[in-house]
Order: sequence, then structure tokens, then C-alpha cells
Amino acid sequence: MSFLGFLSQGALILVLALTSLIPVYAKTHGGGRICDELGGRSLSTRPHSVSIAEFGAVGDGKTLNTLAFQNAVFYLMSFADKGGAQLYVPPGKWLTGSFSLTSHLTLFLENGAVIVASQDPSHWGVVEPLPSYGRGIDLPGKRYKSLISGHMLHDVIITGDNGTIDGQGLVWWDRFASHSLKYNRPHLVEFISSEDITISNVTFLNAPCYTVHAIYSSHVYIHKILAHSSPGSPYTIGIVPDSSDNVCIQNSTINMGYDAISLKSGWDEYGISYSRPTENVHIRNVNLQAASGSSISFGSEMSGGISHVVVDNAFIRNSLTGIAFRTTKGRGGYIREIDVSNIDMWRIGTAVVANGSFGSHPDDKFDANALPIVNGIRLSNVSGVDIGVAGELFGIKESPFRSVALYNVSLLMSSGSSSSDGSWSCSYVYGSSKLVTPEPCPELMRVDNGYGRATF
Repeated sequence: MSFLGFLSQGALILVLALTSLIPVYAKTHGGGRICDELGGRSLSTRPHSVSIAEFGAVGDGKTLNTLAFQNAVFYLMSFADKGGAQLYVPPGKWLTGSFSLTSHLTLFLENGAVIVASQDPSHWGVVEPLPSYGRGIDLPGKRYKSLISGHMLHDVIITGDNGTIDGQGLVWWDRFASHSLKYNRPHLVEFISSEDITISNVTFLNAPCYTVHAIYSSHVYIHKILAHSSPGSPYTIGIVPDSSDNVCIQNSTINMGYDAISLKSGWDEYGISYSRPTENVHIRNVNLQAASGSSISFGSEMSGGISHVVVDNAFIRNSLTGIAFRTTKGRGGYIREIDVSNIDMWRIGTAVVANGSFGSHPDDKFDANALPIVNGIRLSNVSGVDIGVAGELFGIKESPFRSVALYNVSLLMSSGSSSSDGSWSCSYVYGSSKLVTPEPCPELMRVDNGYGRATF
């Protein structure tokens, strides 16, 4: 059943509008300039526009319109060197299988327009695994193509007057749970090796796996979106910057079954070989919820490296974990220069997690001596209410997590947490802290020697 059966469209619009009222605390270093730079660009005015209805599409929620979308995009390719074009989706329910976009294109969803994903796997294309992963996330081998995708594109906009893209993910979640998938689950929107991508003013529902996946891409601007999937949906993730740079995610509400926002950069030997990091990312003014995962996670697939990320002004609620750093032996890569500040948490299982033995391996070819580096993690101005555990930070003996700094962190434990249960647990992690409640573990009350300083 579509989530629209449980939550009215009006309520979705109200939640989306409220996110724009959150005040801004923009950083001025590292990834903290990206949102100002990307947000300052004006949306391209396309001199040509056509409606999907002009290509025979029927918005009755029953007629399959895949060919109409494919033909419309093919037609609009001819305007790429003439200022680009817009594909207009009017009110209605437009059922479709997977289709690709083209450069210099705006996909505009009118208020009341719903692009509905077919639940028939034969209506989805099948593609090879991504080179930085070597296989699919769910199982070895190929994967279903995303509902809306782009490869090696430039200047693409998905926007509208709060139109909706509904992945109807329940059938995919059931196949995943019953181990009946033929190929890996598709994502809702995916851009590969693309540049200058804008996604704004759209509601995304019920992604089969990831909602928005930007991989090997640059200058990606995600603004004023709502992404939602059922709390029980298995391993669904909202926004995934993956081996991508110069990414802004702001003024958005993301409620997912697993992670809300997850930064990645490849899996073990495949990610190490591909060697493309995720860097210069700014996340601000977001409302996040992650039922069985983390509201914001780094990894665990991070073998190409993750660095220079700024997260500020986030409201995190009803999540298993708040902020998570995940890796394990064999990953290689690094997570470094991460600034997280101005965070409000409510009803969180564990506020901060850093886990050096998290996740599986794609195959048995990984190098167990490829040790990840976690260094330069700064969390400041973090407050939380109804927190189960303040923090669990477990590094790797051969490669401890270093320069982890906490400043002005105040976490009020839930009534069921004792002082020992609800405090901090640490091993193979070193750093510093100031004005932290409850009192952190001794490993976070000293400054590293010879590994750089993470003090404030």
C-alpha cells in the first residue's frame, strides 16, 4: 500500500514547508561554503517545454507510460544545444518503469502530479554493478536500473510544485525479506558521473532501496525535498552522496527505514582501486529520522575516503542512532575532517557511534591489512533529550580513531538509563572534550600525541 494511504498530501506539504523555517548556521570553511555556492545559482530557464501527455501518456495510475517518458526524453535531447528543455508532468498518476534523463533538462512535476513506479520487475532495466562496489549491495551480480537515472549528464533539474515520485517499494521490500530478488533492488533516483544536478521541491515516497543516489558526481544541490519510507522498510536510505564532491543537502525532511543521509565511497578493494572520495559536502537545516539505522552516517562503505564534511543545524528524532561513523578492517580509505554542530536530538537509542568493526565484505578478495583511518572528527553544540546511550566509540586496535573532539555536548538520558548504561563507552579512540554531559570516557579527555589536535 502506498504511504499516501496513511498520510495526506496536505500534511506532507506542511512538513516540507516547516523545514524552510529552520535558522541557518553556515560554516565558512571546508564543505561549509558549498550550500551558499550551489544555492546561489539560478535555476535554468528552459526555452522549450513539452507535456508528457503530448507523448500519449495517461495519468490514470493504470496505464504504463514508460515508452512515453522515454520518447519524450529522446525528443528533448535535440534541444540540448538550444538552451535545453523542460518535460512537464501535469496532475495525475503516471505509472512507469525505469527511464533515463538527458543533459540540459528540467523534469517538472506539477502540484498533484505523481510519478508512480511499476511493481513489475520486467518494467525495470538491468545494469552492471558499480565499479567501486564490484557487486550489488543486496546480493552478488547485476542490479535493477533506478526508476529515474542519468549517466554522464550535465545541467539536470528535477523540481516542481511539490509533485511526488512514489517508488511503491513494498513489493521490493517483501522480495528482499523473502530472499526472492533476482537482481539487486533499484533506487528511486540515481545520477552517475554527472555534474550540476539540482533536486528541489519534490516529495519522494517508498524507495525500493536508496531514494537519491549521487555517485561519481559533482555539484549536486538537494533542497526542500521530503523523502519518506515506512519505518519497517529494510535498508532503505534517503540521500546517498557516494564518491561525489561539492554536494549540498539542505532545508529537507527525510524519514527512512534505515539511514536518513549516508555518505559512502566504495566497498573494500573495489573502492580502494576506484579511488574517488566523497568530499566537500554541506548538510544543513534538516529534519531526520532513521528507524533502524542512523540519521547521519559515514560509511561503512568508505574505501575511497570521506573528508571535509560540514553538518550544521539538524533536528534528529526517533532514530536508532544519531550520528554514526562506520568502518572495519579491509576497508582502507579514511574518514577525516568532519564538523558536526548545532544538533538537536530527541528519543535516540545511541547519540554518537564510531564503530571500527561494522559491515560485511563484498567477497573474500579484500585485504585484511587495508586499515581505515578515522581522524579529525569534531562534534559541538549537541543537545539531546530521551537518549538511551550517550556514545559508543570503538576503534581498531591497529588503527585507533584519533583527534575526536567533543565540545558543549549535553545529553539527557531516558528514564530507563542508569548512569553506567547511559554514559560513554570507548576503546582505541583518542581525543578531547569540554563541557560534555554525561562525562565522557577517559580516552576522550586528553589530546592526541603526535597525531594532530582536535581541540576547540
